[in-house]
Amino acid sequence: MFETIFPLVLFALVSTSTPGMATTLSTASGAQFGFRRSVPLMAGSAAGLATVAAAGAAGLAGLLAAAPSLQLAMKIAGSLYLIWLAVKIGRSGPPNLDVAMAKPNSFFGGAGLQWMNPKGWAMGLGAAASFAALANGPLQLALLLGAVFGLAAALSLSAWCVAGTLLARLLRTERQWRVLNAVLGLLLAASIIPMWQPA
Repeated sequence: MFETIFPLVLFALVSTSTPGMATTLSTASGAQFGFRRSVPLMAGSAAGLATVAAAGAAGLAGLLAAAPSLQLAMKIAGSLYLIWLAVKIGRSGPPNLDVAMAKPNSFFGGAGLQWMNPKGWAMGLGAAASFAALANGPLQLALLLGAVFGLAAALSLSAWCVAGTLLARLLRTERQWRVLNAVLGLLLAASIIPMWQPA
């Protein structure tokens, strides 16, 4: 069975591990709050991607492709949310001196990030088209893609979060923290660019 779904697992691991908005946010959260306090954000983001992949397999991604105005509204809402997060991260200082980021992002914030990402929907639709032969019908495919993408996202986001916590141990001064947070904020803002490129 695993040999059959191995290409799907590999595809999900690679696509969820590459740098982007969710990975950057997980790294920043790990650096600011540590792994344990970042779990709700990562769980929400993984669950959000799982539901997007499942919905893509069930056919909702086709609806988004056929409704350009809905796609545009999602892009605008997603971009504004990410810009707000990027500014919040970029202006923050060390965890113990920081007021702007007094608490990490929530489960629903992480899930919403995935639901407003048209690229995530395109990935879900692409996976559904590429791996449809692995399941007997849309419901089984939706369950399979949701499970695989959810687990892959949980693993990759955890790795990025751990990288953030390790990076935080190297930072000794307030200036170093401000530089790191500015870089992470800029990377998060830059992750919006692919959202606006044609598929």
